[in-house]
Amino acid sequence: MKKITILALSWRDIRSPKAGGAEVHTHEMLSRADKGKYRIYHFAPRYEGQPERENIDGVTYIRHGNVFTVIPAAMRFYKKHRQSIDFVIDQCNTHRFFTPFWVESQKRIFYIHQLTKEIWEYSAKFPLSKIGKLFEERFLRLNRHDPVITVSESTRDELAERGYDKDKIKIIYNGVSFRPWKKEQWFPKEENPTFIYAGRYSPYKGIDVAVEALAHIKKENPCARLWIIGKKDPEYVDKNLMTVCEKNHLTWEDASGDNPAGDIVSWGYVSEEKKLELLSRSWALLFPSIREGWGIPVTEAGCVGTPCIAFDSPGIREAVNYGKAGYLCRDNSVNGLADQMCAVLSDKTRYEEMRNSAYTFSSRFLWDETGNIFGEWIDALYYGKQK
Repeated sequence: MKKITILALSWRDIRSPKAGGAEVHTHEMLSRADKGKYRIYHFAPRYEGQPERENIDGVTYIRHGNVFTVIPAAMRFYKKHRQSIDFVIDQCNTHRFFTPFWVESQKRIFYIHQLTKEIWEYSAKFPLSKIGKLFEERFLRLNRHDPVITVSESTRDELAERGYDKDKIKIIYNGVSFRPWKKEQWFPKEENPTFIYAGRYSPYKGIDVAVEALAHIKKENPCARLWIIGKKDPEYVDKNLMTVCEKNHLTWEDASGDNPAGDIVSWGYVSEEKKLELLSRSWALLFPSIREGWGIPVTEAGCVGTPCIAFDSPGIREAVNYGKAGYLCRDNSVNGLADQMCAVLSDKTRYEEMRNSAYTFSSRFLWDETGNIFGEWIDALYYGKQK
């Protein structure tokens, strides 16, 4: 039986220095598809120290150029292998490959985790922020008639508002790479109220909001603290977080052992095992982001017995099942986050119910299932066209 050949295009791959949740989803989705049925290439820019070509978990990664020159490089690769390639997946994560201009319509798949929208205001200064928002809306029109992969109902609905056919949008959820822990495997919670943030240091993700909220609750709960895990960005810390710490008289500590004592503790990049341990020991994960595709740390935390306090934002609200499997802020602000942190501390009965709800809901999302759903959808597209 002929293998279905897929060319996936993205501005980052799983080994890129700034790889995040989108890259994890991409790799897990592609790598867990049945290699007996699919031949998969992933084309992305090359970063220093990376090979031009390598196989990772059955996916052939090809790297050329930078975020700009990778587009003509991908065009050349496609032109050379056009006859053997069945589908081209154009992943839109701010960057895109403009495949409507050089790939036949029957081969195109559009892949988007989230719209950027208000994130432009956090990541670029005026007037670039306004220009970015304007061009995003216009560029989205290019793929309105293509089959679409996305990761949440929020993104699907926003695309539908822009003229996309809901019936052609496939939601392929995020997952976790480990089996959800049995409850007896959960770590005991820290004696002092301990909250945690896991992810990149980025303005729109709201780490500064989490620090400010901690300062609010420490007025009544002086032993409360915040742990941060993720590769530390010293420039972001100095510019955005230290001013909040100094204003609120919070101490900052870079972790050097298992029991650091600072009000704010930066653990930096940790192993997968250590990350899950810290998530399990914490009382609640804080996720005050204004927009996400989904929020993988929310699901990971739930699978080790820790609920999330999340902003009511696209993507994240679904990761906490609209407040049924996590605390959803009534308003996306410091006060809104602090209110839910206080609820964790004050209502132990509800907290235990939320822990169990988060665990039950999060345990549904596994990467193996993601790969299966992707493969079944590709089959439907391919064999439907052969009829």
